[in-house]
Amino acid sequence: MPKVTVYNVSGSQVGEIELSESIFGIEPNSHVMHSAVLLQQAAERMGTHKTKVRSEVRGGGRKPWKQKGTGRARQGSTRSPQWVGGGVVFGPTPRTYGFKLPKKVRRLAIKSALSSKVIAGELIVLDQLAMAAPKTKEFASILANLKADRKALVVTAQYEDNVALSARNIPGVKFVAAEGINVRDVLLYDKLIITKEAVEKVQEVLV
Repeated sequence: MPKVTVYNVSGSQVGEIELSESIFGIEPNSHVMHSAVLLQQAAERMGTHKTKVRSEVRGGGRKPWKQKGTGRARQGSTRSPQWVGGGVVFGPTPRTYGFKLPKKVRRLAIKSALSSKVIAGELIVLDQLAMAAPKTKEFASILANLKADRKALVVTAQYEDNVALSARNIPGVKFVAAEGINVRDVLLYDKLIITKEAVEKVQEVLV
């Protein structure tokens, strides 16, 4: 089982924690991680793009000139695609970009992302993280103590209002509860700061 050091908010070592081998100690699968990130990005696309086809463009009800005898090409409407102001052929229509991944693949993706953080030495486990009041300056000092003051994802077992309010004004820092942890965020941020209680909760769900 992989072992990592446990720190307090002052940046001091206060012990060690054994992580689950099946969650934090597997060989990362880059393909499934890539698929999971694509899944998240696709789900966020609005898909509201729309162009008008010739039946939806205003005008063009009358035949512009008679079929024969003018020397010009035959035309049935001034709203055909080749006319200025005409309809668009094969233009985008509203659609959903979302797709599905099997549950086992989604689980493997988040396990791979977490294991990659352990391998890279970018996982920081805290004994606890609680704030009596929203204090951005105090939270920034905690990150500095942990040497994670650039891009950091902070995870606690439950949603902490004071932690969320303290973190939201710091550029490059995101706070989520354990239930909201996802592959894209884990890979996007340089450091993953997670409490011991959150680690246990994640392991309960993914085991």
